[in-house]
Amino acid sequence: MSDPKSGIMISKQGPYKVEGAVRLLDSDGVRVDTAEGKPFFLCRCGHSNNKPFCDGTHNRIEWDPALKGI
Repeated sequence: MSDPKSGIMISKQGPYKVEGAVRLLDSDGVRVDTAEGKPFFLCRCGHSNNKPFCDGTHNRIEWDPALKGI
């Protein structure tokens, strides 16, 4: 059963906010550490210097946050 408090929120102009009991894995299946019990934010613009996490770069660059096809 999934945790009802787990989820991913897509912000209109920024990152994905991830909350709840989730595991974050890299492309090789290796776990990426996150702060247990705290939400984390994943880069959506593709320009973060701290990928996969958001570092706020989306606020300083020009990028298209439109969610096409959704």
